[in-house]
Amino acid sequence: MTWAEVFDTAQVRVAHRDLLIAHGATGRMLTTAVKGGYLIRARRDHYLLPTESRQLVAAVRVGGRLDCVSALAADGLFAFDDFWTHIRLDHEMSRLRSPRSRFLPLNEYTRDGVDLHWWPTINDEGSNPYSVSREDALLASLRCQHPWHALASIDNAIHEQKLTLPAARALFDHAPERVQHLRERIDGRAEAGQETVLRMIALEAGLDFDLQVDVEGVGTVDIIVEGCLALEADSRLAHDGWQHHVADRHRDLELGSQHIVSLRPAYQHTMFEPDLVRASILGLLDQNRHYRRSFS
Repeated sequence: MTWAEVFDTAQVRVAHRDLLIAHGATGRMLTTAVKGGYLIRARRDHYLLPTESRQLVAAVRVGGRLDCVSALAADGLFAFDDFWTHIRLDHEMSRLRSPRSRFLPLNEYTRDGVDLHWWPTINDEGSNPYSVSREDALLASLRCQHPWHALASIDNAIHEQKLTLPAARALFDHAPERVQHLRERIDGRAEAGQETVLRMIALEAGLDFDLQVDVEGVGTVDIIVEGCLALEADSRLAHDGWQHHVADRHRDLELGSQHIVSLRPAYQHTMFEPDLVRASILGLLDQNRHYRRSFS
């Protein structure tokens, strides 16, 4: 039986030494497997397969669990920036280690950019030994991330049917005052995190808009602002390849024939240059000088 089969049989991603011994391993076998790269000894008596993410290895090595955007990304949900590992720690946890080595104590010089959180949990039943619950991860993002990016994760969780609207609103019972205004901005119709941010850009600009609008001859448009400007969330993942570009240009032409201007900010523009996207929206609306039309 391979190590992967042992982990699969035990249904674990992080295996304690005692569990592996119970499945027939010996101390010498474990040492050989670590030296050969077949196992990772992240922390004393804690082993992972080498196929696991560096974030999970770091969390186990430090002595905590995946949190915030790291937990959301592992759950398959939108996470704006999960490069740096976010880890939830228990107050009583001792002998914390650096994410780079189990032999180095954790301190400000050995953290390697890891974000550490000591917030109390609200749903331990949905957690596991290596990650906080989905609700706790979303709540952590409300505390830790840009409000729009945190809202995008919540919208995505609802869209993917991994969170209900009442459960999403209940998160704000534990969230900081500075994000309370987002409780009424939750909208699970957004198919991608970028759509949520585009919506918030339009909202902050004081503009009226409709979401997921069906336009004859075009199909569903992400957002239509003031009845005359179509906002489409473009990402390389969904629009790579010439055929996709041709299809997008065809949509633009169809929209233009119906007196609707199309604007397709790339993901990088929406997420990193929202002021530029806002200025572009306002500039096009001013140039168009069109009366708002209803799609209801």
